[in-house]
Amino acid sequence: MEEFTIRLNNIKDSYYGFVVAVLNYVKGNSSRYDVVSTFMDNNPEALSSDILEFISDQKDFYDEVYAGTEVS
Repeated sequence: MEEFTIRLNNIKDSYYGFVVAVLNYVKGNSSRYDVVSTFMDNNPEALSSDILEFISDQKDFYDEVYAGTEVS
């Protein structure tokens, strides 16, 4: 995860909140890590907003938000 953190910090417009948000999204979930890492590999010039938009478009993005919430 240290190498991934370095990659996030090396994004052209990286900032602390961006790095923390992405790390929290991929933490403990290898498939999320793989998807985000592949996106970064395929889009080396991506900015933080591009990466965050990609993550927010993932179908599991809201899983933790709605976990345990009853919808009526």
